[in-house]
Amino acid sequence: MDAVPAVQAAIAFVWLGMVLGISFLEAPLKFRAPGVTVALGVGIGRLVFRALNIVEAVFALVLLVTVAIALPAVPWPGTAAIAAVTVVLAIGAGVLRRRMDARVLRGNVSDGQPRHALHIGYVVLECVKAVLLLAIGIIALLGRPM
Repeated sequence: MDAVPAVQAAIAFVWLGMVLGISFLEAPLKFRAPGVTVALGVGIGRLVFRALNIVEAVFALVLLVTVAIALPAVPWPGTAAIAAVTVVLAIGAGVLRRRMDARVLRGNVSDGQPRHALHIGYVVLECVKAVLLLAIGIIALLGRPM
């Protein structure tokens, strides 16, 4: 396997594992733990997702660099998937998460509130991100640089 596709596959699958583990396992389960209030869970979530988004930004940057390195032999689907996952990350972390953080800092968190549209949008973007990362990993495993 060439070095560029190997790096792309590794990053895509590690990133996918982080998204699945944090967004779809840790995040919903923490609210079921005894003694964890919505305010406490949201506070923990803000810290965890800020850290996740920093790591994701580094992964996205590395994937973009690998595309630039492999430019002469870049197949369209892989490049499009890497560009798309970068845009999804930018919208989720740079727009939605920031707006959710601002909402929390204003004190708009309580046990009785339904999920806000921002949260639903973030979950949808996390699902899209997971599908894109799976696609990137599979395309990279086929052995061609993206």
